[in-house]
Amino acid sequence: MDFTVEKMKEEHIPRIAELEKQCFSQPWSEKGLAEELENENSHFLVAVCDEIAGYIGVQEICGEAYITNVAVFENYRKQGIGRALMKAACKGAEIRKCEFITLEVRESNSSAIALYESEGFEVAGVRKNFYSDPTENGVIYTKYF
Repeated sequence: MDFTVEKMKEEHIPRIAELEKQCFSQPWSEKGLAEELENENSHFLVAVCDEIAGYIGVQEICGEAYITNVAVFENYRKQGIGRALMKAACKGAEIRKCEFITLEVRESNSSAIALYESEGFEVAGVRKNFYSDPTENGVIYTKYF
């Protein structure tokens, strides 16, 4: 599958908000996503083929990078899009001299965990009952540069 990874633009926001609703129990709103365009500490990327296939959001502060969300539409999964987004986010954080990049994931999300581990992320801790709808622990994964 041919796709590109590029910076999120205003025109991408409605499709990303749709993806948020499909993937997360507490999705970001269009307004919240749009605000990230003006945030100099935010680096949101989209995977584009004929349409938006997925996205990743990263916020950086004081040399630390935090992945806010990574999501791929179901019909585009298992085609390398999530991996490409992760690689691009990690590369950007490393170029901008971050010491590490980190995220949390539902402990039951085995496919995401397999991706993160294959990209060099390691377990750094657990946030008890971090997620709701349903309540579930969040596993913290971190990759040091």
